[in-house]
Amino acid sequence: MSGGPTIRLQPHEVALLRGGSRAAVTVAVLALHLRGEVRAGRRGTMRTSGVSAGAGALPRLTKAVHSALYRPAGVRELLDRRGVSEALGELRGDLMAAGLLRGLPWVRTRAARVLLKSLRVQLPLPVGREGVSLSPDEVLLAVALYGDKALVSLVPRFAEAAGLIGRGGTADQGVPQSWGGGSGGGFTCGAV
Repeated sequence: MSGGPTIRLQPHEVALLRGGSRAAVTVAVLALHLRGEVRAGRRGTMRTSGVSAGAGALPRLTKAVHSALYRPAGVRELLDRRGVSEALGELRGDLMAAGLLRGLPWVRTRAARVLLKSLRVQLPLPVGREGVSLSPDEVLLAVALYGDKALVSLVPRFAEAAGLIGRGGTADQGVPQSWGGGSGGGFTCGAV
């Protein structure tokens, strides 16, 4: 490994690097759910719960997702809402400045690939009862790193009811992705 500076990313940033815009928004939704601020709505949608733990130190993408849920929405709708797509654009810009993305089209750099590999070594996919003892931050990072596999293992009921997995569709099942704009493509990254 190189002796360069250590880059610390937030889970939604890791998710953007790994799986694009949809993955980053999924992690932001899950962060709000773990705080009690978002719950599943009608089949395949999410909505705010009426509880607010305060926006204080929340990342911009997470704040944008919370604001975008002024009315229930699925992940695809969230990706198209203006504040969310703007936050994703800013996040991609931050990752480019950090040397983790190049664009257009958005492509992970070697540094990003090395970073993701290192994070996977540090936090293997939790299996069975291992997931029960994870902190909320570790749950978010696991979902950022492993996508649907971690959602199914760690938060299956919410993930299915909110349309994050299953019939709601997902980009995590080997379907080629576009890394572009707000329609599901793009990268985002933050501090872990």
